[in-house]
Amino acid sequence: MIRCTLVVVAERDKAEPVKLICHTKTEGPVLWKFDGEVVELEDNFKMEGQDLVVANVESPMLGEYSCWRGEEMLSSTYLLLKADEEDNSDNFLRCRAKSYNCNFTCDWTESRYAAVRLGLGKDCRDGQKSCFWEKSRGQLQNGGFQFVLTHSLSPYSEESTMLELTAEAIVDQSIFRKTKSFYLRDIVQPDMPRIVRCQEVDQDLNVTIEPPSSWSTPHSFFSLEHEIEYVFKDDGKTGHSSSSLIPKRISKLRARSRDPLVLSAWSQWTPWKNVTH
Repeated sequence: MIRCTLVVVAERDKAEPVKLICHTKTEGPVLWKFDGEVVELEDNFKMEGQDLVVANVESPMLGEYSCWRGEEMLSSTYLLLKADEEDNSDNFLRCRAKSYNCNFTCDWTESRYAAVRLGLGKDCRDGQKSCFWEKSRGQLQNGGFQFVLTHSLSPYSEESTMLELTAEAIVDQSIFRKTKSFYLRDIVQPDMPRIVRCQEVDQDLNVTIEPPSSWSTPHSFFSLEHEIEYVFKDDGKTGHSSSSLIPKRISKLRARSRDPLVLSAWSQWTPWKNVTH
């Protein structure tokens, strides 16, 4: 039974040894294995009590180390190298909140990474054991990863604290770490609204648009502004309106929404809706 699985990171071209801790509450001798084979205590490996010290870490020494007593695995630790910083790493991680509720999603779009995990807060930024790491909820079509994260911000108060999101990603037995900070309002993008009806009012059409079901409630507090795009019947030209009243002589229309208080990203356009008179 695996008691504990950890990651220990060694820095490239650094002589300092790293310690792999055998996580057990009982005394007595233990045995260390590397990828299933017993570690020979010579050259780069030595014991300190129940822990294994690894010196001069090189690529052939990277992988899974496990601590055993008899037939029982007490803990498992992955020894990895710290990956070099990537200049375009900010583009790997894209986050979006459909509303001000407690969840938001993030996509890791770079497909060459074998495993990725995300964590919120100072503990994750500092690499503390108390960090709660969120695993991927699914894989993207391009081979990336998708995550759902939960925050504790109140949707009813002005946002004063930035979210700190840390990503750890493994590639070629190296681990890449990146922390980015942002306000929740910066990643808000509503889902598509709903065009409910079009009613003739004199020479205009009054378009009723409702927020998407995923938007925060009550809608009297969490307002949305809508933009309508329409096509004229006579010449096929397009027009736009931020008002619910639009010209009557149109053939079709569509709408999108955003939060007007923070000027959030616009939602996707709704499908075109044909208008008949």
